[in-house]
Amino acid sequence: MSDSLHLVCPRCHAVNRVPTARLDQQPNCGQCHKPLFTGHPVELTAATFARYLERNDVPILVDFWAPWCGPCKMMAPAFVQATGMLEPHTRLAKVNTEAEPALGTQYSIRSIPTLALFKGGREVARQSGAMSAQDIVRWVQSR
Repeated sequence: MSDSLHLVCPRCHAVNRVPTARLDQQPNCGQCHKPLFTGHPVELTAATFARYLERNDVPILVDFWAPWCGPCKMMAPAFVQATGMLEPHTRLAKVNTEAEPALGTQYSIRSIPTLALFKGGREVARQSGAMSAQDIVRWVQSR
């Protein structure tokens, strides 16, 4: 790992450069001064998705879901719980495929929920189906 990492603020979407040694010290955004990690997944849209993938130096775990999906609703609390366990070394995000169908199409999402792990802007792993928080954490850490 380098001496510093780029992190996108979940609120104002500014790109921040954070010293690697400060990653575990709850860094704040240099622009809006809010925490860069909140313990909650970031809601991504077509307008913000590429910025998060391309400008974050930590892996991004994306939950592709829809509000009408029963398994998605069941997994939602586990995904939030996993966020608290994986931050700040992994950014967790959600994409509502009902509201953002182009993203679902672009990433060939065939069933939901689907988790996709991105590193360096590229998808490196994918898992479909609801998972517990512990299973999500284990799955991410094994990649």
